[in-house]
Amino acid sequence: MTTKKTLSVFLLILSFNLYLSQEVVIKDDKVLLDGKQILKSEKINMAQYSFYTMKDDEEILMYRYMDNETPKYQDDDYYVLNFITEKIKIESTDFTKILNFMNSRKGMEKLIKWLLKERVITNEGELNPERVQIFKDKYDENITERTLR
Repeated sequence: MTTKKTLSVFLLILSFNLYLSQEVVIKDDKVLLDGKQILKSEKINMAQYSFYTMKDDEEILMYRYMDNETPKYQDDDYYVLNFITEKIKIESTDFTKILNFMNSRKGMEKLIKWLLKERVITNEGELNPERVQIFKDKYDENITERTLR
């Protein structure tokens, strides 16, 4: 009997979590949150994306994948999140939040979902300057300044 109860509780928690999660989709250069467009996106290439506001078409975020000039050695790869209007740059080697094997669009959907969860981007597609700074404090590894060239 406890197995049935445990399974029931697990399914209830899972369904509740799925109900509360937000759906982020990038389609036709539009970032959609639960079907409503909140940002515009531009895929520059496999390693670079830019995101723009709906209001004034201003670039607010640029994602760039850096191979650290060693294309065959991936242990030193990192990514840069440049919050342009806030003049804040974040460099990180932790790809667990955004990695999606060879599908950059899915990876960017995960990035936007992560930024929404951290309240860096509001549900209306605006940057929250205070949360951008907190996000930097939490995740920035300052790789460029630590790397000898």
